[in-house]
Amino acid sequence: MAVIPVNIAGRPYEVRVGTGLVRDIAAQCAGLLRKQGVPIITDENVHAAWGDAVEASLRAAGHIPLWRILPAGEQTKSWDELAASVNWLLEHEVERGDHIIALGGGVIGDLTGFCAAVLKRGCKFIQVPTTLLAQVDSSVGGKTAINTPAGKNLVGAFHQPSLVLADLAVLDTLPRREVLAGYAEVVKYGLIDDADFFTWCENNAAAMLDGEPRFRETAVAHSVAAKARIVAEDEFETTGKRALLNLGHTFGHALEAETGFSSRLLHGEGVALGMVLAARYSARLGLMDSAEAERVATHIAAVGLPASIAALELGCNGETLVRHMLHDKKMDAGTLPFLLMRGIGRTYLDKSVALDDVAAFLDLELARVSA
Repeated sequence: MAVIPVNIAGRPYEVRVGTGLVRDIAAQCAGLLRKQGVPIITDENVHAAWGDAVEASLRAAGHIPLWRILPAGEQTKSWDELAASVNWLLEHEVERGDHIIALGGGVIGDLTGFCAAVLKRGCKFIQVPTTLLAQVDSSVGGKTAINTPAGKNLVGAFHQPSLVLADLAVLDTLPRREVLAGYAEVVKYGLIDDADFFTWCENNAAAMLDGEPRFRETAVAHSVAAKARIVAEDEFETTGKRALLNLGHTFGHALEAETGFSSRLLHGEGVALGMVLAARYSARLGLMDSAEAERVATHIAAVGLPASIAALELGCNGETLVRHMLHDKKMDAGTLPFLLMRGIGRTYLDKSVALDDVAAFLDLELARVSA
């Protein structure tokens, strides 16, 4: 098992990466579960796959699992589910010193974390991420949120977990598409500031995606360590360092909004497309060699992730996508910062991007014919 410390000032915690952590959840959470009843928020799919294992582990340790089982999907990150879940936790008399377990992917982790952030002005929670995307990204760093009609993740709070258990065994139960969506967040760390890791991804992604255990542990542990380092430097995204983690997200969230935050385009798929667009737009501005930008696109496509927005057949233009971007939570004094690249592993924050030029670029991409 790999153990990665997240050194948040005053609130350090561990991310444990290994196999069998869910089946051993009671022992992994020893010392954190104060009461007999343990509140667990999950979704229908995860409960069907792992509910019995969690139930057996907790009951063997003398606990009684208290289940809240929600519909699977992005629509669960809503005001209605937030209110209902908070009321459910209050009915079970959850106290500030208690721990809520978030058993699921990014949707469950975000919703549960936000519940914990606002319940009695802040109680504790444990992240047990069950998707690759959640293991390498959303479960680490304390960002919690829900979606609103205006956009994705616009209402939320920074609230760190007490522990993260990333069980590699759960990845074997995921559909291939979900694993691929999570891989987008893995390769992101190479593109941000680690060109050697991007090369590692090019060489080993196929084996990792096919389930080779040592490559999966390397991918998850390396990604978590990269995020932990950045979060420790900039917990609340005040210096700009943590903003680098949003590479691909501005373009990606606009595409998600245009597709209705639906299964038509998963979050990780949007991020993958967003990184391709960020690379190509960087090349358009002369920041990055076009061949290097296409190296990014080639790798994204080679693993089976979408690398062309034309293929989505959106039926909109670039201006429409830019209008979605205006709801981005990173807007600052009417300006939208963009994460661009001076090369692979050389991402930076640019606050001088002209949105009309972005719209023109997107028009070209929407009309691009795949080779």
